[in-house]
Amino acid sequence: MTTTPTMAGKICLVTGGTAGIGFITARELARAGAEVTIVGRDGARGAAAAAAIGAAAGGAPVDFIAADLGEQEQVRSFASRFGERHDRLDVLVNNAGGLFGRRQTTGDGIERTFALNHLGYFLTTMRLLPLLQAAATGRIVVVASEAHRGARLDFDDLQGEQRYSRWTAYKRSKLANLLFCYELARRLTGRGITANALHPGFVATEIGTRHRFVPSLLWRIGTAMAAISPEDGARTSVYLASALDVAAVSGSYFIKSTPARSSDASYNRASAERLWDISLNLTATADI
Repeated sequence: MTTTPTMAGKICLVTGGTAGIGFITARELARAGAEVTIVGRDGARGAAAAAAIGAAAGGAPVDFIAADLGEQEQVRSFASRFGERHDRLDVLVNNAGGLFGRRQTTGDGIERTFALNHLGYFLTTMRLLPLLQAAATGRIVVVASEAHRGARLDFDDLQGEQRYSRWTAYKRSKLANLLFCYELARRLTGRGITANALHPGFVATEIGTRHRFVPSLLWRIGTAMAAISPEDGARTSVYLASALDVAAVSGSYFIKSTPARSSDASYNRASAERLWDISLNLTATADI
């Protein structure tokens, strides 16, 4: 990794920080001096990841909160716990996500890809906005993907109840990430909080096999042939969380730490506003 600007005195939260690019992102922010909290589903894995990040950062304390961000009550609970421990949040990295091999629903009755990859970002951000507002300059980093290209949201079948394809569901969730990020940035104009999205690259992690999205052998061959390391995949997340030259940038998309244009569909204001309203309703959240 390249040298990260000092993050001393900054409070950062990274969802999906127990493995892959989330783990590397959290590690590099901790190494730069930030006080880091990671969020993940597995308690034992999370505790081990927090210990490893702390050791890599010279013994810095790293906090872990267990939560499945596809389950709304767990999002609310973890956000409340974080708020009990901190009076502000300087950087939120929305990184947790998944690929699912079959259609599943959460305890809230919502299709799991949409629930975790989109509503998890949405509800986490909305619940933590007061703490981001309390920071001098809050930053929200949204890990999206180039997989969004070619996707369109079907508002008549947003959760794949009529027709489900695991790849289509994933692509649509990544498009939703961008629509959310751009609409969020518009709504936060003038509030001292920025929101930017990124494509990390095709990264060699276990995301493709964790929920049987593709066969293990096929995933291993694909990642061996074309994937980049988690260290490389985390670079743009760390950049958007820490770089001084993007401190005032908001509502942008980055690839390899460079501004890029996302798909035309991602800039559709009407789609963004409609998705925003649906997300408020599905999460029983007040507007900002």
